[in-house]
Amino acid sequence: MTKKTTSSLKPQYFLAIFLISSVVCIGALRTNNQNMIRLRDAVYSADKTNADTKQPLKNLQNYVTAHMNTNLSSGPNAPYPPIQLKYTYERLVKSNGTAVADANNKIYSEAQKYCEQQNSTDFSGRNRVPCIEQYVNSHKTEMPPIISDSLYKFSFLSPRWSPDLAGWSLLLAVSSLSLFMGAILYNRIKK
Repeated sequence: MTKKTTSSLKPQYFLAIFLISSVVCIGALRTNNQNMIRLRDAVYSADKTNADTKQPLKNLQNYVTAHMNTNLSSGPNAPYPPIQLKYTYERLVKSNGTAVADANNKIYSEAQKYCEQQNSTDFSGRNRVPCIEQYVNSHKTEMPPIISDSLYKFSFLSPRWSPDLAGWSLLLAVSSLSLFMGAILYNRIKK
């Protein structure tokens, strides 16, 4: 006598793989987010301390665009774009204003010397004031155009899936969940 054997899929194996890969995925997604926060803080710190922001910004961009769960926005009321080099921009605007003021002060000094030479015989100074005004008006430095703050604002997109630990474990979790459900369905149909 031979026993009739039927093979059935073991759904519990797929469930175990799903649970393990889900835990790994959650941990990897959390790590991705923590690394993004660390890199973002490095950009903010460099901006605030007047250090070079190019390399920290490049590091942040490379990381965010290559890893899942690294969205830079933090909440519904977060500013857009999320990375704004506020202090770098303010320093640039201030230095431009200072440079113009210094240039205009220099022109005023030059105007005084020029007009003193032109009107050296005029001891009352009556002709010097219009001469200085005319010299300053014809030589003064205009304020440069307003610097666009868009040059100091950044936003990087995080991919929906990335080929890192988080991405592969997510793919494994979804696949094992599908196989788990398929095995249950297969066993029910087989019976």
